[in-house]
Amino acid sequence: MKGGNKVIVEQHRHEGVFIAKGKEDALCTKNMVPGEAVYNEKRISVQNEDGTKVEYRVWNPFRSKLAAAILGGVDNIWMKPGSRVLYLGAASGTTVSHVSDLVGPTGVVYAVEFSHRSGRDLVNMAKKRTNVIPIIEDARHPAKYRMLVAMVDVIFSDVAQPDQARILALNASYFLKTGGYFVISIKANCIDSTVPAEAVFASEVKKLQAEQFKPMEQVTLEPFERDHACVVGAYRVPKKQKPAS
Repeated sequence: MKGGNKVIVEQHRHEGVFIAKGKEDALCTKNMVPGEAVYNEKRISVQNEDGTKVEYRVWNPFRSKLAAAILGGVDNIWMKPGSRVLYLGAASGTTVSHVSDLVGPTGVVYAVEFSHRSGRDLVNMAKKRTNVIPIIEDARHPAKYRMLVAMVDVIFSDVAQPDQARILALNASYFLKTGGYFVISIKANCIDSTVPAEAVFASEVKKLQAEQFKPMEQVTLEPFERDHACVVGAYRVPKKQKPAS
């Protein structure tokens, strides 16, 4: 597939994610709403061999922890076309919009954001993206939105709160299917700025293990974010069974 200025778009090893190969390689997702940008990101239009056009949106890792984790070499994000994702800490919806592209029309993203200011942008973005359900609530109180969220395959958490492991566990107990997966972005100095980042990450992993999570991999988000790590794993994995791939 070729785009303008000799850009070639290739499938990334994560399903639903692509790489635009040009002067500089860029991560991108297939735009679910062609012609529309969400945060002034660059768009690439590619003509298929049959003459149809496909539009991709460049996914900026400096503005998205998930993109940074993908470029950091994370093995699996457990999100793909058709996935149901609960996204905690959705902010204005920059990353949510790319997850919306990634899961596509058969998937769904439940996007929880506490701030009403960010929530306005999120709600506006969701008007054009039918697979995003914006929820303006506090992620510490999942009971308040339990009527809005079905069981999900994955929880992505980017809440940057000292008790973020507990917030993830609370939401998982309501919405994450047994053997489902979690992806959490941990900002070290948000939890404890007096100890080295590695020590914070290690103690957060222990907290997750105490909450029936099984962390499987950890990547740092350098050079895109300082003192951040992304931890990925499974939830309530039956003892004898390995997590399904």
